[in-house]
Amino acid sequence: MINFQTIHSRVLPDQHDVGIVHIGLGAFHRAHQAVYLEKVLSEQGGDWSIVSANIRSNYRLVDQLNAAGLRYHVVEYSDKETAKVREIRAIKEAIFTGTEDGRKALLKYLTASTTKIVTLTVTEKGYYLEPVSGRLLIDNPDIRHDLNPVNQPKTALGFIVQALKQRKDQGIEAFTVLSCDNMPHNGVRAKQAAVEFAKVKDEAFAKWIEKNVAFPSTMVDRIVPAVSPADIEMIYADTGLNEPILVKTEHFSQWVIEDDFPLGRPDWETAGVQMVDDVANYEMMKLRMLNGSHSLLAYLGSLAGFKTVSEAMQDESIRAFLDFYMRQEVAPTLSSFSSEELEAYSEQLLQRFENTSLYHQLLQIAMDGSQKLPQRWLSTLLQLRDLKLPSTAIELGIAGWMSFVCHAAYGSQSINDPLESELFELSQNHRESSHDLVQSFLKRDDIFPSSLKENTALITRLADLINQIHSGTKIQQMMLSVIQNTRVER
Repeated sequence: MINFQTIHSRVLPDQHDVGIVHIGLGAFHRAHQAVYLEKVLSEQGGDWSIVSANIRSNYRLVDQLNAAGLRYHVVEYSDKETAKVREIRAIKEAIFTGTEDGRKALLKYLTASTTKIVTLTVTEKGYYLEPVSGRLLIDNPDIRHDLNPVNQPKTALGFIVQALKQRKDQGIEAFTVLSCDNMPHNGVRAKQAAVEFAKVKDEAFAKWIEKNVAFPSTMVDRIVPAVSPADIEMIYADTGLNEPILVKTEHFSQWVIEDDFPLGRPDWETAGVQMVDDVANYEMMKLRMLNGSHSLLAYLGSLAGFKTVSEAMQDESIRAFLDFYMRQEVAPTLSSFSSEELEAYSEQLLQRFENTSLYHQLLQIAMDGSQKLPQRWLSTLLQLRDLKLPSTAIELGIAGWMSFVCHAAYGSQSINDPLESELFELSQNHRESSHDLVQSFLKRDDIFPSSLKENTALITRLADLINQIHSGTKIQQMMLSVIQNTRVER
């Protein structure tokens, strides 16, 4: 048994009305936003209980949460010897919209005058925006379905826009939309998706959304791995808890929110949330340092044969490579922070990655790579080019991602990416030439900036890296080469 402290819930659900509707009832929501609301309700009270909904998938979780009386536990591991157990009762109702009753229930809450905020954790692909241009993917089958007025919504975007239209028609003020997904300017992108979606149907209504709906941006930070059966067994051995809906996470947690809530908001500051005027600098640092490092681990670590983040971090070459990436390639692009702040943050991240109690699967991080690369690596790469600085670590990451896709394509193993079929086709078509493979990937302007497809030097470097990977060169050797050769150049 480990040393652990249990914090029992003091929330009495009957004493708090619903003020927030959340779409995306997954582990991250339950370990992050719901925990902060639990603290607010316990300390300050107020009508800020949550209705959480899943769109079309994971109905089982909804059933399990309802069967448990909407009560679950979050286990926060500082390390293998120390944990904190939180009882959570901030979620007042759980909904699955794969049924007619579920769709009606979600729309009922979305259109209720008591609902003041709608939060989202639907991942990058849930906004149906092209990663590079930010354009709405109007031809996507789900979006086409939701644009048909005779159909019931399938997407978070469809539900939100339909609910806003009903609120407008009924004279009910618009709720605030708060994206909690790992995207730069996530509020701006959520607004862009909603406005473009509405514009297809009703341009005047789209202008109403632009004028009347607040879309503050936010930065969320907490590592929340998917819970495996082995995790359930470990937590039972450690704490005596045995429930299928518990969540496992790290001790660290951060939430930074732009303070723009016309209908009011919870007193989040009392729970440790940072309310700011502009979240851009925080989100850029987190996306490039934490999420960028995670993606390097996901692709290069997997190719090196590792399964989890902490396992890969035991390799000194990988740890040194991530340290190099953050200090030498990311830090120069974050001029709003002092060198001392960036060094402290990067060292803290390395320590968090080394937490051996989390078992964060690299394949979980690797999913949806085509949607993640633009904000995690490619924006940094372009900025380094403007600064006339090398980007060798990022280039090895890009080559690693392309090789990861190829290996999956050749083995017919899904990478859980919305562009999977197109990327697999490219991989198969250019199996004999790494140069042609790189060229074809870089021509995907829905992933890569158009300026890269004519960069012959970059194409040659990436093709050489892929050849090394495919020929069996150890990833760790390639990482050390990046560190040594780039330092010589500097």
